[in-house]
Amino acid sequence: EVQLVESGGGLVQTGQSLTLSCALSGFALDGRSVGWFREAPGKEREGVSCINSRDAVAVYADSVRGRFKISKDNAKATVYLQMESLTPADTAVYYCAGQTDIFGRRYYYSSCGYLEIWGQGTLVNVSS
Repeated sequence: EVQLVESGGGLVQTGQSLTLSCALSGFALDGRSVGWFREAPGKEREGVSCINSRDAVAVYADSVRGRFKISKDNAKATVYLQMESLTPADTAVYYCAGQTDIFGRRYYYSSCGYLEIWGQGTLVNVSS
């Protein structure tokens, strides 16, 4: 059975850091493009970052470039999003996503193609 746990969110102050994790079990991560989306209050869902499965090149939204870093550990079947210098504009529910077609929630994101949102997300709340 496919299971996943999204964690790492929480309430932080402007300028602080958080690392989000998306741990999968019963599911092979190797060979799949992975990424993160976020949905801020009153805003449309947007792609934050992803890693292309073919060349392992990471892409980032302009708003997070230089502050966020995506990574993955195939052995642990875990995707990470390191976030630094957080601002209130980063407040959102963050969703990990990957190159699957299981849940009917796929969204196109840059060179990573269509990524399917996994799980219910984890909330990041940055206070000013």
